[in-house]
Amino acid sequence: MTIVSSKEFVTNEDKYFNLAMTNQVFVKRNNMVFVVTSTGTKMKKRLKPDNELYRAINGDVLLERINVSLDNFFAEK
Repeated sequence: MTIVSSKEFVTNEDKYFNLAMTNQVFVKRNNMVFVVTSTGTKMKKRLKPDNELYRAINGDVLLERINVSLDNFFAEK
């Protein structure tokens, strides 16, 4: 078991990720403690985009839809 500060973890990130493959690593930040752990498996392939990605909208479209919705909301009042 290893306990490190968040600053130490960020400074030596690779070291602690490698250590987490065999030991528990706890990162302390303010009054919180985070656990760094390994699943012991490697990702074999990248995930392919699914239909949800193709349905996604960008920020400009979202803002436009919000503005229209707000205009409609206040027009009804």
